Amino acid sequence: MTTKKNKLLKRFALMFLMLLGTYLQAQEKNVSGTVTSSEDGISIPGVNILLKGTSTGTSTDFDGVFNIQVPGKDAVLQFSYMGYVTKEVVVGENSNLSVVLQVDENELEEIVVIGYGTVKKSDVSGSVSSVKAAELTAYPTLSAEQALQGRAAGVSVQSNNGGEPGAPIKVRIRGGTSINASSDALIVVDGFVGASMPAPEDIASMEVLKDASATAIYGSRGSNGVIMVTTKKGTSTKPTLELNTSYSVQNVNNTIDLLDANEFATYRKAYSANYNQGPANTDWQDLIYATGSISNTQLAFSGGSETSKYYISGNYYTQDGVVMNSNLERFTVLSNIDIDVTDNFKVGLNVFGGRSAKDGVSTQAQTGGTGGGDVISSAYRFAPDLGIYNADGTYTINSLGDDIDNPYALAKESIDERSVDTYRTNFYAAYEIIEGLELKTTFGFSSVNTQIGKFKPTTLLAGAGVGGEATLENRRSTNVLSENYLTYKKTFGNHNFTLLGGYSYQKNKNEGSFAGARSFVTNEVSFRNLEGGAVTMQPSSFLDETELISVFGRVNYEYASKYIFTFTARRDGSSNFSKNNKYAFFPSGAIAWNMGNENFLKDSNVISNWKWRASYGATGNPSISPYETLAKFSSVYGVVGDQQVNSVVLTDFANDNLKWETSKQLDLGVDVALFNNRLELTFDYYNIQTEDLLFPRPLPEYSGVSSQIQNIGELKNEGYEFSLNSRNIANEDFTWSTAFNFSTNKNEMVTLPDGDDLFIDSAPGHFLQRQTQVLREGESVGSFYGYEYKGVYQGGTLPDGTATLSSDSAPGGELFADLNNDGEITTADRKIIGDPTPDFTMGLNNDFRYKNFDMNLFFQASVGGEILNYTLLELGSGVSNASADMVNAWSTTNTDTNIPRPEVREKRITSRYVYDGSYVRLKNLSFGYNIPVTVLSKLSLEKARIYISGQNLLTFTDYPGADPEANYRNDNNQRSNTNVGLDYGSYPNVKTFTMGLNLKF
Repeated sequence: MTTKKNKLLKRFALMFLMLLGTYLQAQEKNVSGTVTSSEDGISIPGVNILLKGTSTGTSTDFDGVFNIQVPGKDAVLQFSYMGYVTKEVVVGENSNLSVVLQVDENELEEIVVIGYGTVKKSDVSGSVSSVKAAELTAYPTLSAEQALQGRAAGVSVQSNNGGEPGAPIKVRIRGGTSINASSDALIVVDGFVGASMPAPEDIASMEVLKDASATAIYGSRGSNGVIMVTTKKGTSTKPTLELNTSYSVQNVNNTIDLLDANEFATYRKAYSANYNQGPANTDWQDLIYATGSISNTQLAFSGGSETSKYYISGNYYTQDGVVMNSNLERFTVLSNIDIDVTDNFKVGLNVFGGRSAKDGVSTQAQTGGTGGGDVISSAYRFAPDLGIYNADGTYTINSLGDDIDNPYALAKESIDERSVDTYRTNFYAAYEIIEGLELKTTFGFSSVNTQIGKFKPTTLLAGAGVGGEATLENRRSTNVLSENYLTYKKTFGNHNFTLLGGYSYQKNKNEGSFAGARSFVTNEVSFRNLEGGAVTMQPSSFLDETELISVFGRVNYEYASKYIFTFTARRDGSSNFSKNNKYAFFPSGAIAWNMGNENFLKDSNVISNWKWRASYGATGNPSISPYETLAKFSSVYGVVGDQQVNSVVLTDFANDNLKWETSKQLDLGVDVALFNNRLELTFDYYNIQTEDLLFPRPLPEYSGVSSQIQNIGELKNEGYEFSLNSRNIANEDFTWSTAFNFSTNKNEMVTLPDGDDLFIDSAPGHFLQRQTQVLREGESVGSFYGYEYKGVYQGGTLPDGTATLSSDSAPGGELFADLNNDGEITTADRKIIGDPTPDFTMGLNNDFRYKNFDMNLFFQASVGGEILNYTLLELGSGVSNASADMVNAWSTTNTDTNIPRPEVREKRITSRYVYDGSYVRLKNLSFGYNIPVTVLSKLSLEKARIYISGQNLLTFTDYPGADPEANYRNDNNQRSNTNVGLDYGSYPNVKTFTMGLNLKF
């Protein structure tokens, strides 16, 4: 009987549970909707939506649309977004919600990340530009630096080598502030100073700190501006999975029009009658260029609870370059974990790791003499009447000028592999000691390991003479950073204070080794079997360490949201310097007046905000290498009797007086917002005086040392910046917004050692030309220096103020300005013949959205900078192929031309090869479509967007070279400031077409 009762009870319980489950399931419902702003009705992407009392949540997509499952009609949804009042909505019987968020007047706009903290945009007293995450991912790029180009006023971004896969990117803020030291911007990622950029898809926000008020908190490293990067974090919502993937096809943007085989033979015979035309007609550019591609995929997983949040992302990027046998493969992993241990104690860990592997081809040759040259310049120079192979199967060698390999052989046979492993971790702990007083400590470590392997086989001229040559170089850079600082925030009525004080310790260690061998039995071993070479090259190794100890502080005071005062100071001590100047102090101050909050403007229907800013301060540049202040000895070989011995010789004297280069900067600015913030304008004027520039001063010959580095120069950078952001149309179905920036920069050498000109040599070595640029007081840095070309000599009496070279005095020769009127052209007739500094740069971005469709149109421009084109100079020298316009060269039947007669000429630096490098470029054009929410719910998706885009589709320029964004021999500190506007053998820029997909689960 008991058994029957138990069975009945079990059946009843089972039926009850089934009915309960059915009831609960019936109570669950799917809720979707949109979130818009009360200010203008525009949808808000990224709004956090949380089911109250749970950790379940979601966020709005690009169009402000959301979709969430709730347990029933009594469910309460919380909507929160920075700058808006959090709102709670009871679901009730509604399945589709239209939620309007009110602007939080106490929150005031967006939050801006600055050094060691954040501040409301309305309270910023310095010059800071913000770049949105969506702008950084508008099109596929390897690095966020590339995506920054044209996005912020006063910021110059340029590849060191065109569209080469993995080419280094230079970022300059308000011009170059040094001559012999780096002028690259300091990059700070999640508080780690000197970090490498993460993938663009992992960046949540980016701020560019430009004036001394904003950068002085970084003291001796802040003179070149600071880029603050914040990576994405987790949220207290349900787990989300994002997939962003794209595939791109690339083609060479432009080629140089050269002579074909028949035209080349005619050209050669004009000055070498016995020339015999070769058997082929080869377009070497067409042979080495191919269709390239990019594949870029990112997978990100994020989520969390009220007390712990996580974000984990992996990115895989591959690129096959447009030049044969050039490619890149890179993968990165980023992880952010944030935990609220208690209400007043938080910890977090940021980990970044990546590896890149690059197969490169030789470009931008520094010498193209016998056995030299690179793939690109050889494609321009090499005779078109020769084929790839000789009759015996060996590669052809140039028949004109220096003996060089053909470009196909160089691209196919030479090996240049580079692998880079990057690791960075940064831990933080923040403890609120009392209300408003927080202690934060961080500890970070980074490591960059680089291996470079090269091999020149016997099939190439450079390897044939030595039996093949292999080299292997290893470099390792480690960086330890520990920072501790207190932040105190207090409000007394209308008085708001923020006090910051801290201590920082950073240690950098660089080490490396080099080994090589020659004379191999076979070409198959490459650089991975150095012991197989019969001849060992001299090995080398190095190690250097630098320590930086700093104390820093900042005081912010704001009264009634009207008057803002900021004072910042940092004292740095560096092991690079001797005791006389080991420490340096870098202060700055700024004031701002929010005039828009005054009573006479507060209720204006036109002016939403009006803020005046002024700042002045000093920042530094460490400028010198470790041990630069010490006496140096270099190893040499000596002979004692019949024995060879190692010896040393003095190469540098000690200098205890070396110190930091210091940049003193004045900034005056104004921020204006009109028509309910629909039109925002920013204007800045800046003046940067860099003092104590480091220059080598010549020493007497009897000293045994040629020169000594001393602080004896001064440089000025001055310019204007203007930015405009507008919401032109903003309604429920259609929006159109515009962002425009315009900036100028004029640099000038103020003081040089003893007031004397300093000359720079940048021409390829086989040109045999020196003093190609000059540093002169009162002139721009890197001004081109040479002869002023005055056209073609037609015979008879020379035009006034001109002369010809004695070797080229027949009709059809070159005419030059005779500056000293002595009747002949000598080195005394050289002058400044060009300025590489642009008059201004600008960017214009337009975003359109119609319902589920979106479009982006982005232009970037540079106007006024001149380019010295070594490539065209070489093509006009008569010792290589020539550009197609040589068919219009002077002859007795063609005298109305500016091109001299065909002749072998010295590769002389003249204004004939200085060109206007101005251009306007359609940087990006994209079209996207967001899948409707009704479809997404059926696919269990939160967001889905497909898009197509094109980059560098149109370029408007009169520049006759391959591309106006040229950057030859700009690869280190000594060259990066002075070698600007040079073009030779650069990897071509590319035109890109992309298809992409963004999914969020």
